[in-house]
Amino acid sequence: MTVAPATEARWAAIAAVLGGTGCWCRYWRQPASSYGRIGRDQSETRVAERQQALRAQTAATPPPGMLADLEGQPAGWCGCGPRPCMERRLRSRTIPAVDDVAVGSVVCFLVRPGSRRRGVAAAPALPRAASGIRACGAIAYARTEGAPALEAHPVDPGGRRIDTTFAYVGTTPMFERAGFRRVAETAPRSARLPRWRMRLELT
Repeated sequence: MTVAPATEARWAAIAAVLGGTGCWCRYWRQPASSYGRIGRDQSETRVAERQQALRAQTAATPPPGMLADLEGQPAGWCGCGPRPCMERRLRSRTIPAVDDVAVGSVVCFLVRPGSRRRGVAAAPALPRAASGIRACGAIAYARTEGAPALEAHPVDPGGRRIDTTFAYVGTTPMFERAGFRRVAETAPRSARLPRWRMRLELT
């Protein structure tokens, strides 16, 4: 498995992982008013706009995420970036900022069918959580960019197996294995399970 920043040169691989979602990793990056819901009359247009927005971001610095390849094929995605790039998170009333630290945010995961349960979700974000993987995941990349800390808001499954739809934000055990600590429980829930603000200090 290899992990690398999601740059424009990797666009075909990015599209292979995210192409069927309709979100194109824009949910946290746009305010609710512009992200909106997709109605029948605007679905193709709105999805195309999200796709174009993400592609434009892959040509900028920092890239919008990390991409994992498994056995030479695109396998997984981790959406991440500086908190100021996450407009919806900046405006969130249910997950407000707890301080003024310029944290990086790990916001989502997606693993292609056929690559699941093989450590792919952990690899792009948390290289220490998957045995033998020391590639450029979000932690390593955030350090190179000088981020003082990384934050995430994963769901706490309480020892249960939950559907991947609800675990798109990651799970608390995965982040704990990478050294993140729990800061506070948040208001949002996934599958009626609590989600936690978790942080990893990098400096």
